[in-house]
Amino acid sequence: MRRLVTGEQMKEIDSYAIHTIGIPSMVLMERAALCVADEMGRAFPAASGRELCRAKTAVFCGTGNNGADGAAIARILHLRGCSVFIVTVGDRSRWTPELRSQIAIARNLGIPVRRFEEPGERTDSFDVAVDALFGVGLSREVEGSFREAIRFFDSVRPMFTVAVDIPSGIHSGTGAVLGAAVRADLTVTFGCEKAGTALYPGRGFAGRICVADIGFPPYDRYAGRRYFCYEEKDLAQIPKRRAEAHKGTYGKVLIAAGSEGMCGAAYLSALAAYRMGAGLVKILTVKSNAQALQTLLPEAILTLYSPEEADGEPEVFKELVEQECAWASVIVLGPGLGKGRYVEQLVQHVLLSAYVPIIVDADGLNAVADYPYLADYLTENVIITPHPGEMARLTGQEIAKLREDLAETAVRYSEDHGVTCVLKDAATVTARRDGTVYIGNSGTAAMAKAGSGDVLAGTIAGLIALGFPEDEAASFGVWLHGRAGSCAAKASGEHGLLASETANALLERVF
Repeated sequence: MRRLVTGEQMKEIDSYAIHTIGIPSMVLMERAALCVADEMGRAFPAASGRELCRAKTAVFCGTGNNGADGAAIARILHLRGCSVFIVTVGDRSRWTPELRSQIAIARNLGIPVRRFEEPGERTDSFDVAVDALFGVGLSREVEGSFREAIRFFDSVRPMFTVAVDIPSGIHSGTGAVLGAAVRADLTVTFGCEKAGTALYPGRGFAGRICVADIGFPPYDRYAGRRYFCYEEKDLAQIPKRRAEAHKGTYGKVLIAAGSEGMCGAAYLSALAAYRMGAGLVKILTVKSNAQALQTLLPEAILTLYSPEEADGEPEVFKELVEQECAWASVIVLGPGLGKGRYVEQLVQHVLLSAYVPIIVDADGLNAVADYPYLADYLTENVIITPHPGEMARLTGQEIAKLREDLAETAVRYSEDHGVTCVLKDAATVTARRDGTVYIGNSGTAAMAKAGSGDVLAGTIAGLIALGFPEDEAASFGVWLHGRAGSCAAKASGEHGLLASETANALLERVF
């Protein structure tokens, strides 16, 4: 597991290193420049088949210390025998002292320093562009010559573009594009990865991300929200099967899912729970799904009901639901349930009767949106897994608005209702009840298929059945689900991946 930070938090870490520990800013800058130059020396040949020193590099420098980093990078490349020139952008009267110093050194070494705003200064062609216009502190729309410079990047299309710390124009906390942004092939970021390059659209502009250690001392007392993401070494958290275990050792998962013609949602959730390691999985579903489910997944136990009987004999239906909730150690509520009076009653009975973790997904969430009183029954044992459309219905927000800051949207709902919120998107955000945010950094566009959400719900349930706390199961389940999709897509391809293949790959290459 590794942490991510916002620009404001990185400023605190930087300030601590400089003002409390006493590391000169120019020392950190030199380390940063060396790291970028080293990574460029590795990455450009791998991407182009040419050595960096056989290419021409243009370094675009803004007026702040990100620009100073850029000038230092230009110097190091020059001293390594590379053909390089600097292009400054913006009002030179606003240069920081560090930038003035770095530009003076570059000029003393004979490195050409040009001005973007001067006619004729942009005419030279180049193979490699270094974006050192803005650092992680940008919080306003990009305007003027800076916006023009970013458009220039897009128009000239260099062979390889490197962003220093973050692609210019990307908000370091939300990933939003602030008017215009540089699209990089490689982003070398300092100290910690930034939340804005883990979230879309920023993630799509960053290219490959390399986190460079430039000598920041350990510091975790920064203000604001904590962001994390998982990595391969976290697979060690998954327990091995105990030799003396039996099926009851690994939990009882109840899947309340599936309406007529929608047995696939129940099947996929149940399959994922079993593939994740659950010992027993029971599906509570309509009678018409029985034959298909028994054929698809004979390992699953079935409890069947009729929607008409549920509507006609509500007390009997309530007793049935309560009985099944008492059996379970974790419940998935909602995939493929459809709509109707019995669905409202089913959701109500589960939320009121169950004292075990409940993953509310799909039509379970739609029921909460359609019958707002059900939101009062959401408690700390609940994990919700909405996609943006479902979240919009739950909150009354427009999809575009909530996507401007997915983390804030998820955290706000989590705090308001005391639940764990898994807000699904290309980079899924999990807001835990303790206020921490986990950003999904695995997965592939191949997973944009029907059934993926059903598999995720079953994955989380399977982890809880293995003994994971619900908060941890939610965030780790998102990562495992994405990892499984990436593994399965290697065989099925970008367009051919099926949700069932993701479920079957959940523990691929784990043990």
